[in-house]
This record gives sequence, C-alpha cells and structure tokens, in this order.
Amino acid sequence: MCLSLTLLLLNTGCLTFDVLSGEPLIFIEVALLKNVAQTIQAILWDDPPIPESEASCALFYSISSTQSGLAGINLGKFLIKRVITLVKQDMPHISTFATLSPIPGYMQWLLCKLASQAQAPSGASDSPFMERLLEPNEESVLINSSRETYAGKSGTEVMLNMLTSTNYDWASNAEMLSALKPPLMRLCARYLLQEKKRGKALDSVANFHLQNGAMIERINWMADRSEKGLRQSGGWRTSKRMLKHISEQATYRLLRMSVATSRRWRLEGE
Repeated sequence: MCLSLTLLLLNTGCLTFDVLSGEPLIFIEVALLKNVAQTIQAILWDDPPIPESEASCALFYSISSTQSGLAGINLGKFLIKRVITLVKQDMPHISTFATLSPIPGYMQWLLCKLASQAQAPSGASDSPFMERLLEPNEESVLINSSRETYAGKSGTEVMLNMLTSTNYDWASNAEMLSALKPPLMRLCARYLLQEKKRGKALDSVANFHLQNGAMIERINWMADRSEKGLRQSGGWRTSKRMLKHISEQATYRLLRMSVATSRRWRLEGE
C-alpha cells in the first residue's frame, strides 16, 4: 500500500496518512511547544500559540484511524518513525519528541478491583490472602472527607462510590480531589508499570507506545478533564519520551517483555 503524508497545521499539526484514493487512513495530531505539556487542556487551549521558531518539542497527543479494518494492526513503528523524520527535516530545531497519552483501561481495571473488595464478606479484609488496595492513611482520609455523604462506608466503598458517580462531582470538589489523588496516583503507577497481559503492559495505549520506542517519564494529574478522560483514565495522562533509536529500542523491549521507564520518571507533584 502506498502512503503519503501531509502536514496541515503549524503549531498544532495534523498528519494524515492517505491511501492512493485520497481517503484518510490515519490521523496523527502533533503540538509544537517549548516544553512537554502536562495537560491536554494546555495543548487545546494554547492561546496564543507560540511561534514555530520558538518550539523545541513535538508532542504527539492523538493518533486515530478512520478505518475499522485496521483495528489490531500495529502500524506504530512506521508511523512514528516517519513523522519524526519529516519533522526533523522541516524543523531541525525540534529536539524533543514525546507523547501525552490517555490511559483508557485504568478506570475499568481500578473499578473492578474496588468492586471486588467492596463486595467481600465482612472480615475478609483481614485475611492475608485478601489484596489491600488502599494504604491505612489513604483510607482514613477518604472516610474523613465524606462522613456526611458516605457515613458508615469503608474507604474502599467511599472511593468506589465517588468514582462511579454519574456527574463526576469529585472532579470539581477540592476536598474529594485531595483525598483521591494519592491512591489514584499510586495505583495508576502500579497499573502502568506492573500490570501485564502475556508479559506486556496491560494498558493498550501504553503497550502501543512502549513497543514503538517510547519510555514512560511522568504521570499527570487532572491532565484530561473531559467526560471521556474522567471516565476512562480518572483524569490522568502519561508523558512518554520518544527514544532516538526507535527500532532498536522497540525490538529490545519486545524481547524483554518489560516496561521501560526513564531514570527521571516521576509522579506528578513530586
């Protein structure tokens, strides 16, 4: 199949891969910034945009296919290498290539864990075989922050009820956000770095980027406040830095079946 590339915008670029008929196949959206943005709002609401000559970072924030028949086909290595090559040719002053990625499987994984614990028989939490999702101090803070709303509930039940509220009240409540941030941050790091499926990262987006030469550098709190972002990722997004030698790194990572993280990788707020 013959593919072509077109750079449509300057400060927020949209690269389209087309088939010969001219029908769009895949869209890759790239923002040109001074530094790696920590929230999707900072990218979409960039006003005014910086001059192209001042940009030093190309941030990939959306990759989407228009063809359902491509589902499950990993074109990532070719696409990312091609985009980076084109950007380097046209804008040699760009030195950093990174992503600001959603974590679409995080909340589904977490809510299943919370529901399982909340439904456990009384006293089961004391069993050495029962997984404890919350640290004692996290549970205390959650209970104290919701005495009026969820009186008599355990910390696990409080967290589950907060996160499953249909109008996402917790995302606009400072006290709830303060109580939820530590456990959500810790469990998000666990989900990205430790949870695996057949030896690979459980999260589909993380697995896509890690297989194609990226390295997790940071997780960002309230980086996506959209309804979809809160529902799928709990508002979190990850910053991943593209390595210089994509093909070699991707091959090495596939052989090791491990999640790579930067030595400077950190949780947002540290």
